[in-house]
Amino acid sequence: MSYAVLMHRADSIYDDSPAERYHFPKQYLSRIEPSVGDWVVYLEPTKVPNSRGYFAVARLSEIKPDREQSGMYFAHIEPGSYIDFSNPVPFSTSHGPVERGVLNEQGRISGRAQAAVRPLSENDFTKIVGFGLADEEEILPRIEDAESASMVREYAVDFEYERPMIVSLSNRKKRDKLFRRAVLNAYDGCCAVSGWKLVNGGGRMEAEAAHIKPVSENGPDSVQNGIALSGTVHWMFDRGLIGLSDELDIIVHKKVNDKEGVESILNPTRKLIPPSRESHRPHPKFLEWHRLHHGF
Repeated sequence: MSYAVLMHRADSIYDDSPAERYHFPKQYLSRIEPSVGDWVVYLEPTKVPNSRGYFAVARLSEIKPDREQSGMYFAHIEPGSYIDFSNPVPFSTSHGPVERGVLNEQGRISGRAQAAVRPLSENDFTKIVGFGLADEEEILPRIEDAESASMVREYAVDFEYERPMIVSLSNRKKRDKLFRRAVLNAYDGCCAVSGWKLVNGGGRMEAEAAHIKPVSENGPDSVQNGIALSGTVHWMFDRGLIGLSDELDIIVHKKVNDKEGVESILNPTRKLIPPSRESHRPHPKFLEWHRLHHGF
């Protein structure tokens, strides 16, 4: 088994869904097969405007042929393993590429950097994931996890020093914290339904990170499966009192006993206020699951 880098862009011509599967041609099969059962890191190409660089990590579970397209394959992601980086890692810094494995013997970037699928050394994997999931200032705690408002964690990134990866990728409590940070960063701490952006005296955001498809139903810790919501709106969303259309219209369920009260806290557009980055917007597949599950 070995680590790997998988290149992905939101406007890909392939049938990709990073939290669930990676679609690729046969030419990459021998490169990706050694990573089955191991972890991969997603990279957005540098030619994508405002590229996120390395933006997520996940574990591959299996590879299967695409039954509809000859010569194409799907690398399936193990449910519950995918998580977006709360701190996307740039491909390169003033010190050169973060992924040292793309350098040739002369220390220059080689053709390997253009490969959509390529092996990743343990040192590079540890460094990228460590930076991507590093703790920053704790602005997003749940109420039950709240710490002293004066506690601030600082993280200085030095790409010349390979810190050991201290994040447990399987720890649920840690993953919840990372998911909250990534979602609230994407939504700028604003409740996407009400438009409220409330911050307490200690600098903590009132908004919470809601899974569209819950973890208990194998929903991934992907920003595309998350929405920033205030506490009350989060409660209503989880119970199916409100939902969203694929066009992000806010739907009030017919079972609501105080429709006027619910509508009074919706933002004037009656549409979800989406993240600025297209790749962070709720995925229609998760929105559809929520509507079907709650009988919209």
